[in-house]
Amino acid sequence: MPAIKSLVQSPRKRKAAGKRMGVLGAGAWGTAVAKALADNGHDVTIWAREPELAAAINERHANEAYLPGVALPARLRASTEPLDAANGSEALFIAVPSPFMLQAVKRVLTSPDIMEGRTLVAVLTKGFIETDRGPRLIVETLEDYLPGFYRDNLVYVSGPSHAEEVSRGLMTGLAAASVNGRNAIRVRELLQSRSLLVFPSLDVVGVQVCGAVKNVVAIAFGMLDALKAESDKFGDNTESMLLAAGLNEIQAFGQALGATHPETFTSIAGVGDLDVTCRSVHGRNRRFGREIVQKDVLAPFADAADLIARIGELGYLPEGAPASGFVDRIAAEKRLSMPICRGVHRILDKELTPREFIEEYLGSLSG
Repeated sequence: MPAIKSLVQSPRKRKAAGKRMGVLGAGAWGTAVAKALADNGHDVTIWAREPELAAAINERHANEAYLPGVALPARLRASTEPLDAANGSEALFIAVPSPFMLQAVKRVLTSPDIMEGRTLVAVLTKGFIETDRGPRLIVETLEDYLPGFYRDNLVYVSGPSHAEEVSRGLMTGLAAASVNGRNAIRVRELLQSRSLLVFPSLDVVGVQVCGAVKNVVAIAFGMLDALKAESDKFGDNTESMLLAAGLNEIQAFGQALGATHPETFTSIAGVGDLDVTCRSVHGRNRRFGREIVQKDVLAPFADAADLIARIGELGYLPEGAPASGFVDRIAAEKRLSMPICRGVHRILDKELTPREFIEEYLGSLSG
């Protein structure tokens, strides 16, 4: 993940003055980023779909539904109208889950600042979007919906960044990727603080692929982690082998889609994000994988399509679930061998069990 060093200045020497910011999506990650912006002295409006959530943020300065125990700054206010977050904002950060992103973005297209390209747009969501042309990465999909000014000017933000830790000021690193390096640096200047470090990158495809596919690998890791507790066949060594193999799949997939810098995959955007997603107790995808084994959470669903259609019934959103189907389709089109991601999708589709998958996969490695 190459930094654009010639344009980067110390945050102490170059600190952005307080400005108006908008955030679409008041889940854990959107709220954590909104808090980081407000803590940096910006006035932030966050769009919350639920009126009760907006009221809690405005009246109690809290988002107990997604970030319990975190006090939110007074500079952060919520609205149930997406245009309130977009209008007049120097930057708009999009944190809506991928299945619902286009619906939200369409609601801000009439903002004069978006129509004229005055607002910097940054994407925080990981995953893919289904389109008439098949599954596509988020940035290229949004470029087809936003005015032409935004082509090659969107910024994609990703990295090992659980919202629970970012919101509490624990040291975190992020990648801000854009074809327009100056826009990546603008996002850096808005977000950077002593506890939140932002590194510019030009590899928009590579950073997106890392953020999306690692969630699929993390589901497999969670399943293995649960199986390890009840088996004498699997241990920490096995998990590290799976993690390394998963990184190989991510890199192969990224290169096939047009990633531009191999070092992206060994940076915080690649191995860093993969490691924390697989190993952290905060990881939803790891949790989902564990609960597939321990709680049989797939039992109520007929297949992968039924799971995605009713995914709200889980009570949380593991982005790797819909991503697994998209990765499987794209890999087939490009004739890529991705046995871990393929195995996860087959499990969600009720074609085999987690134990069958793990033993089949590990057996294939031993020849």
